[in-house]
Amino acid sequence: MKLALLGIAINAVLAVVKILAGYYGHAYALIADGIESTLDIAGSFIIWGGLKLAAKPPDADHPYGHGKAEPVASILVAVSVLVAAAGLAAQSVKEIVTPHHAPAPFTLIVLVAVVIIKESLYRIVMWRGVKAGSTAIKTEAGHHRADAIISLAAFIGIGIALMGGKGWEQADDWAALFACGLIAYNGVVLIKPGLSEIMDTAPPKGVEDDVRRAASSVPGVENIERCRIRKMGIEFYVDLHIWVDGDIPVSEGHRIAHEVKDVVRQSNPLVADVLVHVEPKR
Repeated sequence: MKLALLGIAINAVLAVVKILAGYYGHAYALIADGIESTLDIAGSFIIWGGLKLAAKPPDADHPYGHGKAEPVASILVAVSVLVAAAGLAAQSVKEIVTPHHAPAPFTLIVLVAVVIIKESLYRIVMWRGVKAGSTAIKTEAGHHRADAIISLAAFIGIGIALMGGKGWEQADDWAALFACGLIAYNGVVLIKPGLSEIMDTAPPKGVEDDVRRAASSVPGVENIERCRIRKMGIEFYVDLHIWVDGDIPVSEGHRIAHEVKDVVRQSNPLVADVLVHVEPKR
């Protein structure tokens, strides 16, 4: 949540700088970049709200917790990115067919600073998102990388317009149109993890392998017949079917099941709960 709030603050400053520089420097690519940063502020608020809701503990209406709020927030942000790309593309085409002044050289300095800031922020946020296993935080990081790429495209377009001189003024607008394509691609990339999590797609194979290995290490477990895992926010919920000796007392099977649950949770701190179904060895 702190990273989301940091993103809001930085995007607010950069959005104002880019829009003003683009307006006074006659660079629509920079204005488009600034508008995208403004939309990122709304996206960061959505991410922040999703993370805050996802952090709430389980209750009577949500016995598995509120973790699904995180991928929902990611999907909302990704959809907003796609909508923004379409709107900015339409305006870019309009600018291409409309004669205007060449961009001002100082806009290049602004863009260099933006690229450095955004790429640095991407690396910091993505590192934290991967460490936490958070789809929403990684979506936020993707936003920062997209901003860096868009600003780089604007830099190239404005640079071409300045070097080409008269007749090359539209290079800036073509760069903005190209940036819209990058924004749309980024939106598609960002929406996939959220949809997968909403649909309870199985986690990476390594997670299941670790769970099976931990459960199999418990004395008395003859086989792991089934292992199903779903992700809820940054946590995992595990369903296990284990085989035990059919001649042991029910109380012993119960004890083994509890030990399996404890061992699996100890092996991975992100495992919130383990449901163990005990069956006699076949």
